[in-house]
Amino acid sequence: MSSNNAQKKPALGKGLGALLSNASTDITSKNNEGTDVVNSIALIPVADIEANPFNPRNKFDEEALEELKNSIQQHGIIQPLTVRKMGRGKYQLISGERRFRASQLAGLTEVPAYIRIANDQTMLEMALVENIQREDLNAIEVALSYQRLIEECDLTQEQLSQKVAKSRASITNHLRLLKLPVEIQLGVIENKISMGHARALVSAGTEEEQIRIYNQIVEDKLSVRDVERLVNDKPETGKEIEIKSAPEKKGALSTHEFSFKNHFADKLSSKVDIKKASNGSGKIVINFSSESDLSRIIELLNK
Repeated sequence: MSSNNAQKKPALGKGLGALLSNASTDITSKNNEGTDVVNSIALIPVADIEANPFNPRNKFDEEALEELKNSIQQHGIIQPLTVRKMGRGKYQLISGERRFRASQLAGLTEVPAYIRIANDQTMLEMALVENIQREDLNAIEVALSYQRLIEECDLTQEQLSQKVAKSRASITNHLRLLKLPVEIQLGVIENKISMGHARALVSAGTEEEQIRIYNQIVEDKLSVRDVERLVNDKPETGKEIEIKSAPEKKGALSTHEFSFKNHFADKLSSKVDIKKASNGSGKIVINFSSESDLSRIIELLNK
């Protein structure tokens, strides 16, 4: 493992440092030069962080950790950990244990983290909700704020929807972006692609397929509609579809039908396909990953 990889700077968007801007919530810390760091993301030595003994999650998929380790070595950490100051220079994890473990595997000596004081959940909620309204936050930064509220404040998406005055669908759309490969998330942060592009990529299939189409978006300056057509009419693996202005073939989804498919997928938080034959017949396919996921979808459909 090279030292350059181990010391790679965290990949943070410019708005992430402002996600928690309340002096009553964060505390003053010191960086490596001994300078105070107030109301910002601090770099904390990995050796000074201990796991939360009350974390109910104690088993982690080794293969997934290895993949996250490789991503961190290549791109750095996009979503900072959250820690609590314990005294004598020590910190305890509040959230982000999977990222913390992968960072250790990656050989990092420091990780970016929000530092919180104890018993400040109300202040944290207020600060995050206020910052979500900022106009200069990109879609990934908003999604990270939503994720923090859900994880650290133990909120459901419905409760979060009420707190931030956003629709449940909007929250789901943002959270789904965090499932995209880090390279694509960075593309949103760096304004290489829009949220509309990213939303379409969520349904593009495998990570390799998502990255292939992402590169095509950047290189060919494709519109969101172009990407939707690419995703809807998937090419053979490794091949690109040429975007043409010719009429759509029979059996292809109309703009209204494609919008319905995306809306339905957002509502169910699952991949949905509408397949039409040239004679107008077809079927709607809802994908699920497990028995519990199927039960969740059935419950949503019965509401």
